[in-house]
Amino acid sequence: MQSITLIIVLITCGVSILAFQQPDLMQKLQFNPYTIKRRNQWYRFVTHALLHADWMHLIINMLVLYSFGQSTVYFFTVYLGDLGIPAFLAMYILAVIASSVSTYRKHQDNHWYNAVGASGAVSAVLFSHVLFSPLTQIYLYGILPLPSLLWAALYVGYSMWSSKSSSDNINHEAHLWGALFGLVFTAVACPGVLQMFFYQIQNIR
Repeated sequence: MQSITLIIVLITCGVSILAFQQPDLMQKLQFNPYTIKRRNQWYRFVTHALLHADWMHLIINMLVLYSFGQSTVYFFTVYLGDLGIPAFLAMYILAVIASSVSTYRKHQDNHWYNAVGASGAVSAVLFSHVLFSPLTQIYLYGILPLPSLLWAALYVGYSMWSSKSSSDNINHEAHLWGALFGLVFTAVACPGVLQMFFYQIQNIR
């Protein structure tokens, strides 16, 4: 059941590492709004999530995904039964697309703009987990145990800072849109999750 997260991690790592060695593959799959608009290469809305700017970008995204993804899949199956895994996959893929729409509109006439990374989908998974279990202690990177709600707050803060100061090939804005998508998708797909979220928050000891 929870192996779906590992499968996503392995596929993403495989394609990313291959693209590190093959610049042509990176160019073909990365998110380039200008090319999408003029050549109808809409597949780039999805394939850019299989690429990463460098090793650190890849490692951080995949560690966050694996740390929060396994339990998020579990929660989806608790609420939705056999539809849990398909729902998780739908959220992940749709988050990749949804988190890139704003960037597409902003840069569709900019030939030089490119972006890579699964950050939008990873943010969706992270914030979905927050709705399910905001107070669960997560040992991210195996070092510091913090509640998932606090990890999410730190993640948003980092994303907002990075989106204003960064000049790399990472779409930091996608973190924020992906987070919002994860919250909305989970709230709609799993009736009762909002009530459970507020119940847990109100009963903090």
